[in-house]
Amino acid sequence: MPRHASGTLYMSMMGKQQESIAEANRAYQLDPLSPIVAFRVGAVHLWARQYDEGIAACKKVLNDNSTFAAAHRCIGDGYWGKRMYPQVIEEWKAFAKLAGEPSESEFASALDEGFRSAGWKEALTKGIEVRVAQRKTGYFSAYEIAAMYADLGDKDKAFQWLDTAYQERDWLLMGLTADYPFDSLRSDPRFAELVKKVGLPQ
Repeated sequence: MPRHASGTLYMSMMGKQQESIAEANRAYQLDPLSPIVAFRVGAVHLWARQYDEGIAACKKVLNDNSTFAAAHRCIGDGYWGKRMYPQVIEEWKAFAKLAGEPSESEFASALDEGFRSAGWKEALTKGIEVRVAQRKTGYFSAYEIAAMYADLGDKDKAFQWLDTAYQERDWLLMGLTADYPFDSLRSDPRFAELVKKVGLPQ
């Protein structure tokens, strides 16, 4: 998911969606030509689970700045929230190509191969395999691996990777209480314990 640090995204990740949307819109009015500012408008809508609005905002970024790679991730995240998986994969491919990141191309190819073979669960399985392997030679967020396991329905693995994210002080944990992939974990006592440990409001 696109996780660029800013005050607006921080507020959104902490559950203050309406405030962050208002702040992002104000920033956009002041600087409508900045692709980063426009991108944040889309990103905060995604955190608020307003997927159509987020997708539309990030598509506008691409219309004005066709090489702004992160906008494709933003759109892909919106489609992920809407469970439109073929579109997720296509946007990730586009992101990887524009970003020139071999690791992202490898991940996108794994998603595509898995989906064509046996649907979204297989896509996630293959995507996780790639990300775990990539951690052996470089950094990749344990939080995002946990999110894929949660989406896959493997709660134990999701919590294992969330614990790794905590040990690594992964800043994405700020979004734990708002991020949609973890909805399936919220009724588990381990989730409340982790939220408390991270220091997030409950």
